Amino acid sequence: MTHLTTQCTSAAGSSKLTSPTLSKRFSLAVLALAVASTTMFAAPKTHFKVAWTIYAGWMPWDYGARKGIVKKWGDKYGIKIDVVQLNDYVESINQYTAGSFDGCVMTNMDALTIPAAGGVDSTALIIGDYSNGNDGIVAKGAKSLKELKGQKINLVEYSVSHYLLERGLASAGMSAKDVKTVNTSDADMVSAFNSSSVKNVVTWNPQLSEVKKVPKAALLFDSSKIPGEIIDMMVVNTQTLKENPKLGKALTGAWFEIMGIMSKNDAKGIEARTLMAKASGTSLKEYQSQLASTKMFYTAAEAQKFTEDPKLITTMGEVSKFSFAHGLLGNKAKNANFIGMTFPANKMVGNPKNIKLRFNSEYMKQASEGKL
Repeated sequence: MTHLTTQCTSAAGSSKLTSPTLSKRFSLAVLALAVASTTMFAAPKTHFKVAWTIYAGWMPWDYGARKGIVKKWGDKYGIKIDVVQLNDYVESINQYTAGSFDGCVMTNMDALTIPAAGGVDSTALIIGDYSNGNDGIVAKGAKSLKELKGQKINLVEYSVSHYLLERGLASAGMSAKDVKTVNTSDADMVSAFNSSSVKNVVTWNPQLSEVKKVPKAALLFDSSKIPGEIIDMMVVNTQTLKENPKLGKALTGAWFEIMGIMSKNDAKGIEARTLMAKASGTSLKEYQSQLASTKMFYTAAEAQKFTEDPKLITTMGEVSKFSFAHGLLGNKAKNANFIGMTFPANKMVGNPKNIKLRFNSEYMKQASEGKL
């Protein structure tokens, strides 16, 4: 920096800088150097925002924020974390992708098809659970999947609901060509199904529990038939995590503290689940029913094991194929391997020059070993 200052001083005395244009250019150069210097010595980021939406497996984030658990872990690492609820699931991911949030809850497929496909390098920091009946296909009138042929089905298009639908149709010897999908926000799903014009929906809890209560509603297929394929995660921006590992430590530490509380049947555990139920607009009994169809990883060791299991690589390969078939990997994708994905033990699938989704067990491992 001293060398640059000397050059600028020397140049300032030259007759070549007597014109207004050159003087202006010189001033701009000095300003640029000042900005660069400020950037180089900028204080580290200490304030972060993560987004969440209502779903049985994500209600713990709301509880952790309300009870000060997230704040406690943030304080431990000298950072502040805002936990922000959004009403629309896809919109929350879109805002994360646009840079409005440092992290966001989402499924494995949506992490691939929205931020990763959009060029935002993202890391699955915490594997919270997988749907084991928490997502389902519900119909009024039809009693089997085959009876859906030629019918309209309301769902959040190209989300895991769409993936579940195609997996269900395939099990009945059908394909997506046999039905017509109607894009519907998760926030509108219950009211839509209660109308006379909507006969079939694919959705997740708590909406799934509500639509199943509608007269003549029948559950035709659910995620328990494809265990481990619809995975619920806290995803963070990879660059942000790299520059601020304290964020990863604080979020992971807070999450598994909450898991330790809500998994117990003592007074504190019941209180936690009651508050989560209330926040999601349902009863404790109903919320516990939803948890029963969710394979929660209540310990960091369980989450770590799942993340390091080679089956995850196979699952993501299938998800990538589905996504490519529907044009969800972007216009430049020539095949299902367009986006590179990394996994523990230095394993990788897809394009090594376009890695945009990373499954990282590092912070869960630290939590399981009590090193956070």
